[in-house]
Amino acid sequence: MYMNKNIFIGSLVVALGLLALGLCVRSGMVSMSNRSRVVSVRGLCEREVEANSVTWPIVTNDAGNDLVALYDRTQKTNAVILDYLMSNGVKQEDITVNSPAVTDNKADAYDPSKVTQRYSLTNVIVVKSNDVKLIRELIRRQTDLLKEGVAVIASNYQYPITYEYTDLNEIKPSMIAEATANAREAAQKFGDDSGCDVGGIITASQGQFSISDRDQFTPFIKVVRVVTYVDYALK
Repeated sequence: MYMNKNIFIGSLVVALGLLALGLCVRSGMVSMSNRSRVVSVRGLCEREVEANSVTWPIVTNDAGNDLVALYDRTQKTNAVILDYLMSNGVKQEDITVNSPAVTDNKADAYDPSKVTQRYSLTNVIVVKSNDVKLIRELIRRQTDLLKEGVAVIASNYQYPITYEYTDLNEIKPSMIAEATANAREAAQKFGDDSGCDVGGIITASQGQFSISDRDQFTPFIKVVRVVTYVDYALK
């Protein structure tokens, strides 16, 4: 009788142990299953903004055989350009007059005997301003300088007019929120199609912000773009 009792107790302990092990295995499998029910989506946000900074290089070029006379003419040209800018509202601190670049055409030419003007001088005055509207208007009217005898070289690839948007930090939070909301909508659509409820965020990461011209004709209009990557739980 005593032996049978011990056998019964031992069998009961083993049975309970197996039951507990089975419950643990089941719980682990359910947990793994829940963790695998995840939807990964991307959220996009794009905005058009106006540039708030412009850099305008005003390029002139002259040539001659007398370097001193050439330099004097350049100084007069600079004075006309500076008067044009400041009389039209450009701040003096927004203007930089660079040293002229001189090229000895005879030294650079393949056949110096064909060079008629030995020296050429390139001069660049740079305007960097936050008043984009004003500068765009002056760029449009820069032909007015022709009346003053100043020929501005247009569309010089070495000295392009550039526009920038520098207030990215001000719009970052709202753009990230919009991109995240967009990701949530995508996850909800996936959940509706699969008959699941969308739970909370498991992981999320923010892509890099990019700023580009809207098109080649309106470089002063920028497109700001950000993509967020979000994993949501599905119930």
